[in-house]
Amino acid sequence: MTRRIVRNVIQISTAAVITFLLIFFLDRNFRVLPNAIHEYLPTHHAGLVITDITVTTCTSYNPFSSCDLDTSAWHRIDKDLHLGKTLFSHAYLHVSRKREEELKDGDKVVVDVTVGRLDPSVADAEKAAAKGLDIKNEKWESRPAGLWVKRSSKRGASDSKNAVTGIDVLFGDDAVEAREGWSMTGTPLLLDVGRSVPSAHLTVRRGAEHPPVKPVLRIRDNGKFKIVQLADLHLSTGVGACRDALPEGQKCEADPRTLDFVTKILEEEKPDLVVLSGDQVNGETAPDTQTAIFKYAQILIKHKIPYVSIFGNHDDEGSMSRAAQMDLIETLPYSLSHAGPESIDGVGNYFIEVLGRGSSSHSALTVYLLDTHAYSPNERKYPGYDWIKPNQIEWFRQTAQGLKKKHREYTHVHMDVAFIHIPLPEYQNGRNLTLVSPWKEPTTAPTFNSGFHDALVEEGVVMVSCGHDHVNEYCALDFKEDGKPALWMCYAGAAGFGGYAGYGGFHRKIRVFDFDMNEGRINTWKRVEYGEDVGKKIEEIMIVDGGHPVRPMQD
Repeated sequence: MTRRIVRNVIQISTAAVITFLLIFFLDRNFRVLPNAIHEYLPTHHAGLVITDITVTTCTSYNPFSSCDLDTSAWHRIDKDLHLGKTLFSHAYLHVSRKREEELKDGDKVVVDVTVGRLDPSVADAEKAAAKGLDIKNEKWESRPAGLWVKRSSKRGASDSKNAVTGIDVLFGDDAVEAREGWSMTGTPLLLDVGRSVPSAHLTVRRGAEHPPVKPVLRIRDNGKFKIVQLADLHLSTGVGACRDALPEGQKCEADPRTLDFVTKILEEEKPDLVVLSGDQVNGETAPDTQTAIFKYAQILIKHKIPYVSIFGNHDDEGSMSRAAQMDLIETLPYSLSHAGPESIDGVGNYFIEVLGRGSSSHSALTVYLLDTHAYSPNERKYPGYDWIKPNQIEWFRQTAQGLKKKHREYTHVHMDVAFIHIPLPEYQNGRNLTLVSPWKEPTTAPTFNSGFHDALVEEGVVMVSCGHDHVNEYCALDFKEDGKPALWMCYAGAAGFGGYAGYGGFHRKIRVFDFDMNEGRINTWKRVEYGEDVGKKIEEIMIVDGGHPVRPMQD
């Protein structure tokens, strides 16, 4: 009896598997299942598929020209392909798209996109002939700006891994794609504009959307953890122009040189986390902010390095608000950035936890990141830069106090550190400051002191580091009333050639923080892009020992 039951179960299971595979195969080729079922199948796309693409051009002096199409049929990608750099003309990319279940018999789906002056069918035929193949594929269809699309009305075309499900535009010959599943077409759109307008490149997603990689941060097995701080990259749309570059008189393209420096340091230092501490984007020279963001993100993703970011005063001076940028950054692989609570001022007030070594579930290190905003809201009374707001400070205090009980469960010394963009007033007027490396430019801290420094000290944060003042690269220790060390305040020094330098000849820098959780110790040093100290650890110093700020060792 038992054998008969087992045999029947096996036969029924086998028949079910075969039936499922048969239906799956038939549906993939002939779509025999109802549309409502498709979005639940793993090979189908629950989102939208692209059914057509085109480009419109319009001029302000011709009242009959328009860059708008029927909004019921077309979606405009809201990026002027001329980037607002032409006096009278504009151009936009439009896509027609449908949900898969809305497709009807005969509807075509875009399965390939390219750009060029010649019909790609000729090259396809030549390649096929060379391989002895007889191709009868769908024809390439011409669109404006040298755009060619291949569309298919075959059943199952929308389920193909070649089905185009996303279209975007990036700008400049140095543009790169950072998103998982996206790729750029090789040739830029053929637009009738001058060289002053960065080239416009199509980027395409095929198939289903890929969830981004989000690593869990953890102390290494040897008890170490390393953070590299990238401050003031000042990236542009296009290669950008160098400012105050050394050596003088040599050809210099800002973004390639900046990113070469970053790549070199990442490969040599091999950090566990990168902190981007603001002004990643030089808003004034970045009419397409997304393109600038992808430049640094692509390098970090390629090297599989987790990263977090906050904003400076220049990031949102281009085409995207802080909120829009963070929405994008949160979707990128290896990004652990967060917008933070909507109930408090700013975008990017959050913290991340680094877990202990091995399989520990306890936090060993907490990194706080806060938005220091941009310019003073009351320039007449408090000229200069904005300050961290009371509700941000209250959020920080409540968060830090709420985490303390869990942090005490860590069997070693737990440490708290913080990163901001604009320095605190105490960077220049702290109590009995002890500097490692001299002041090189005036500290442009807010003229109004909202008290964040005191909150950091009271909640046990041992170090805070900022950017903003490009040429300042010192660390300063201030003291409590009883003379004990209170808090280390560091500058990273600017890494980017798209921002100012000068002040007697500043070489771009990157700051490194090396955590030894075995001893509760933090060492920091700088790396330089040019000069006799290239390849060296510059001004290496221990700033924390036993989980507490310590005085610098005297030579």
